[in-house]
Amino acid sequence: MQASGQSNRDHFSWGEGKTVLFLGNSITYAGQYVAMTETLFLSLHPKTKSRFINSGLPSETVSGLSEPNHADGKFPRPCLFDRLASVLDKIKPEVVFVCYGMNDGIYLPFDSARFEAYKDGIIRLHKRLVDQGVKRIIWMTPPVHDDPQLRLNGYNKVLDRYAEWLIGYARKQSWEIIDLHFPMRRYLEAKIEKDAQFKLAADGVHPGELGHWLMAKEIVQHLIPDFPLESTWDDNLHNKPKLLQLYALVLKRQTIMKDAWLTFAGHKRPGLSKGIPMEDASKAYAAIQTEIKTLGF
Repeated sequence: MQASGQSNRDHFSWGEGKTVLFLGNSITYAGQYVAMTETLFLSLHPKTKSRFINSGLPSETVSGLSEPNHADGKFPRPCLFDRLASVLDKIKPEVVFVCYGMNDGIYLPFDSARFEAYKDGIIRLHKRLVDQGVKRIIWMTPPVHDDPQLRLNGYNKVLDRYAEWLIGYARKQSWEIIDLHFPMRRYLEAKIEKDAQFKLAADGVHPGELGHWLMAKEIVQHLIPDFPLESTWDDNLHNKPKLLQLYALVLKRQTIMKDAWLTFAGHKRPGLSKGIPMEDASKAYAAIQTEIKTLGF
């Protein structure tokens, strides 16, 4: 299945000071695909002042659902809408990337009521972002799920249906959409055919560097179709020492800032690292920005 965006998909133009927000669950919070995307964007637009803000929250859903014994009964899954108003008020994004679905079926077989809760959450989120005045909303289908025993014949079948719906609904509504799910599924299927032990995610859910690169690759191809991309992240950095240094700095900055922003905006998810105060985080951001400028970006 292929997904295409609306007519502005090829015009990834950025003004000075544009704020780009990534909303999602633990996969977004892990942040590698966000940092990879920002690194390649900065390499193409070295004078930009755009801020890429990662506000992924582990365990989160848009459906508001949770397993009865989530996290061994320690806490229910957080719902995005519990923190959304504060996030939007404090960050004031102009562009928002959205990636939910992995947690929304709560890792159980397909159920129509859970499916409706996911749909309602997506539609509610779109209205909220539009009402907030967000200029560009970019939806992303959930990554592939690889069940330890059933592989792609387990929970991933639920995500297939969630992704199919999001792609179809986005097309009907003329929403901008990037399909991460089916390209990742095809990649995993092809690899499993050659090596039955191959995995993109050791636990079936959270992808490693290669999986994050497959996500970033789809994003960059959608936004900047002519950008030359390699099959692995390491291949993109090979013989490009400045790009390697840039990625290290971007990842370092993202790691500091994501916890700072989560703490500043607030959330109900226990067990996360407390971010440093925003005043200190802003200084750290500026210091790393100086290092990035020194590299020529």
